[in-house]
Amino acid sequence: MKNLVAYITTGYPSLEFTVDMALALGEAGVDTLELGMPFSDPVADGPVIEKANLKALQNGFKLEHLFDASKEIAPHIDTLWMGYFNPFYHKGMDFFIDQAQQSGVNGFIIPDLPLEEARPYKRMMKEADLSLIDFIAPTDSKERIKEIVTDAQKFIYLVAYAGITGSGQSEDLQPIITSIKEYTETPVYVGFGVNEKTAKEKAKGVDGVIVGSAFVKVLLDESLNGSQKIKHISALAKEIKEKINE
Repeated sequence: MKNLVAYITTGYPSLEFTVDMALALGEAGVDTLELGMPFSDPVADGPVIEKANLKALQNGFKLEHLFDASKEIAPHIDTLWMGYFNPFYHKGMDFFIDQAQQSGVNGFIIPDLPLEEARPYKRMMKEADLSLIDFIAPTDSKERIKEIVTDAQKFIYLVAYAGITGSGQSEDLQPIITSIKEYTETPVYVGFGVNEKTAKEKAKGVDGVIVGSAFVKVLLDESLNGSQKIKHISALAKEIKEKINE
């Protein structure tokens, strides 16, 4: 069974909605939840997730909101915090590790933290029984892939193309998937541009997919009320989970 990872932006449109949406995603078959930490300059994200980030910040998002929501969510679904390095740097990784343990969160996705800088933090997280997810891009050499996956934890985030999330580009990933699997048995999940139309194709040769923009587009649809958004996103998650496992 291939896994589905779902990203949602914490605090948009509200913190209560985030909790309800997360629990509904778990019921819809999502295996792991990425709780996005709103940030003013989300460099790896496209305009959809960037817009949700900014709206959450305008609504008054604070880090303690992430921690409060996680305590309600993490007991029910495998949860990771996805955020950029700036808050981790300013607050200190010890602080986030402590909060993750208190919340029941299982690890972190920090897309702008390169391997070389991540190593000391990975050791800290491993000691705390938490994971830091590694990224691999189609542009990485075989030598670089081997270096990245040597100590990969939980799963490897394979970026489907060079660029930002949600842009819908396409590349042949089979050669790089083969290279990754030469060096590790850690599951490989593909992200960027995965939606209900592309999921079946993107899932070929990998162990799961990561979906963000397709869900966040619905979060941003102001013609829908909260319960309609939850119903729509849950149906989308079920459809994607079925397609990747056909």
